[in-house]
Amino acid sequence: MNTFSTGVAILADAASDKMHEPWAAHDTQVLVVALLGIALVVVLIIWAKMHAFLALTIASLLVGVFSGIPLADVTKSYETGVGGVLGYVGVLIALGAMLGKLLGDSGGADKIVDTLLHGSKASLPWKMALIAGIIGIPMFFEVGLVLLVPVVMLAVHRSKGPAMLLAIPALAGLSVLHGFIPPHPGPVAAVGILNADIGITLAFGLIIAVPTVAICGPLFGRLAARWVPIGPAGAGLAFVGAGASPAAGAQPQAGAAIFHPGKHASGEALEPETPQAASTPGATRVPSFGWTLATVLSPVFLMLLRAAADLWVSPDTALYKGLNIIGDPVVALLIAVLLAMVTFGTSVGFTAKVLGKKIGESLLPIVGVMLIVGAGGGFKQVLVDGGTSTAIGKVAVALSLSALVLGWIVAVLIRVATGSATVATVTAAGIVAPLAAGLPPAQLALVVLAVGAGSLFFSHVNDAGFWLVKEYFGLSIWETIKTWSVMETLISVVGLLGVLLLSVFV
Repeated sequence: MNTFSTGVAILADAASDKMHEPWAAHDTQVLVVALLGIALVVVLIIWAKMHAFLALTIASLLVGVFSGIPLADVTKSYETGVGGVLGYVGVLIALGAMLGKLLGDSGGADKIVDTLLHGSKASLPWKMALIAGIIGIPMFFEVGLVLLVPVVMLAVHRSKGPAMLLAIPALAGLSVLHGFIPPHPGPVAAVGILNADIGITLAFGLIIAVPTVAICGPLFGRLAARWVPIGPAGAGLAFVGAGASPAAGAQPQAGAAIFHPGKHASGEALEPETPQAASTPGATRVPSFGWTLATVLSPVFLMLLRAAADLWVSPDTALYKGLNIIGDPVVALLIAVLLAMVTFGTSVGFTAKVLGKKIGESLLPIVGVMLIVGAGGGFKQVLVDGGTSTAIGKVAVALSLSALVLGWIVAVLIRVATGSATVATVTAAGIVAPLAAGLPPAQLALVVLAVGAGSLFFSHVNDAGFWLVKEYFGLSIWETIKTWSVMETLISVVGLLGVLLLSVFV
């Protein structure tokens, strides 16, 4: 077991001990407060029309106070949550925005979309799911999302179809891999806690992931596109030059109007574009498809090398240390941005001054997104520090269920309450570990996957991913729930059914 898994296992053991303590009045209190806090966020944003950052901040502080966190520590808990998210996710969003801006303005995104649009239009959602699945194998969800948004939005813009028809397959591909496949942190942590075999878990995870992505991506995407028939909108518009995105936290205006074939969401007629036409003035050439693909996939390749090193290279070697550095998501994306400044910058005719201006412009649309995502992290942290996950664990322990079903249920409850898939995975794995002891390796791997499936259930206002999707695609809260949240719930249920079906044969 590596150092990360060992540390997680210690924390999980401590949490598991608390789960077996008698039910207390404080447990009832924190569950009620958590529900009221979530309701308050929705009310402030939808009815009071308050900015999401302010709504989340107010709810976080009130939840902290009424959950019994010492007054002197309430703001510290919130700030820790904000800093924990922005210290990592914020950097990834910023680097991803830079890469996306250069990809779009150079005409590179057009090259990718042109290739995707070859053949039947009906196959485009399946191609998007495939690309997302490949990119999602080594990448955290946030990294894959910021890399895919430019491609998704431009494909929507060029294909003149509803945004959710392509967005849902891409999101499903990323989310399924995040919950089921090592080397993502949740599955890796659960493997360590349950002493499961990572190879068997990876193999079973891929078997379950393929049908889950197909059902919850391209197939559900058709339904989601009818429920929320909007065109390109939100912060993602910055990548296609289709106009300014709505203010962060605001309800979609013209950018999220009902989609009409042949028109942009703003109502303007769309004309077929060539790669050169999509390029910003100043670009004299368009990057080749080969260099475009190599640049976009460079962070994927570097992170795959890191994942391979974790499995097959001795931690004491210089090779391992080097691959871990260049394969770190922040370093890998930074390298990709530097490469893009050549392949999507100087090589297409942009001067150093123009490049600097474009890098600066790329950050403007995502400032509001980062603040909202950070506040979501703060909300999650006060729920955890207040004891919500412990209370949910006590409820689960009182139920006599199999390790597979119990692991899924516990992960579902903690995911819904705290918004963190990783917290849900770690806590649920710790709770079911005594039940899973002595199971054969194949069954242990299935327990890991059941927990992973539960950790994806119904993402909502306390999840940073919810706000990323909402802001990038210009959705209202209700539209995000009808698309993203329902998709996540479907992934969780289909994943559990796949685990139960597989358990019959192994």
